[in-house]
Amino acid sequence: MSNIIEITDFNAPELDVYARISEVQLLNRAEPEKGIFIAESPKVIERALDAGCKPISFLVEHKHIEGEAKELIRRCGDIPVYTATFDVLTQLTGFKLTRGMLCAMHRHALPEIEEVCGNARRIAVLENVVNPTNIGAIFRSAAALGMDAVLLTPGCSNPLYRRAIRVSMGTVFQIPWTFFDEKTDWKTEGIRNLQKMGFKTAAMALREDSVDIDDPKLLAEEKLAVVLGTEGDGLAFETIADCDYTVCIPMAHGVDSLNVAAASAVAFWQLGKPDF
Repeated sequence: MSNIIEITDFNAPELDVYARISEVQLLNRAEPEKGIFIAESPKVIERALDAGCKPISFLVEHKHIEGEAKELIRRCGDIPVYTATFDVLTQLTGFKLTRGMLCAMHRHALPEIEEVCGNARRIAVLENVVNPTNIGAIFRSAAALGMDAVLLTPGCSNPLYRRAIRVSMGTVFQIPWTFFDEKTDWKTEGIRNLQKMGFKTAAMALREDSVDIDDPKLLAEEKLAVVLGTEGDGLAFETIADCDYTVCIPMAHGVDSLNVAAASAVAFWQLGKPDF
């Protein structure tokens, strides 16, 4: 049975998770098992539930309770469903962007690298990509264009940050992903571990010794990890040196590079699974 609660006090502690707790606080690095994330819009919430994420509460515009949100609310039993009119809810910063529905959910424990990569043939590796918008866009491309998994170095923005989830359209719940251990030196042990699992590593970088992205040798690799670097500076020199290939996307009109999210889409399309 639905537990509908009309909002009368915006200072109610139950609304802190939506209105007053920062993304960093929600992440809760000190006790990650207590971490929370916010999913926005019915479609994204549905994908999170389908992935097994556990809901805590909803924040829903009045008109959606018997509309788009109806089945999702029913699906989640008696968790609190906070509600008010749109004009009231827009007092919460950012609510205009949510398509009428938010859901607070528990973060799940992250899997090990070996579990994520166990049956993978094509994976994306992100090195220190810090912009949540880019993270979300990369995940959306990875899910759509044939990547089996995404791995992130500790310097990356978290895929469950609110903006990353929104930009990804919930695909962060559809493709396996995890972080490299903070105690692991990514530039040495991380790449070596991938190579031990049978992956050839392809660093996306602008170098004179780069091969073109349509090189037949790349397409012929049984297992390939596409490695993309941070905005602006790109991949670290040590990362490029340790990878099996350095790969570039040919450019026209004197353009030297693409945004990392745009480059990822091109790379995934060209290097993703041929049978997707």
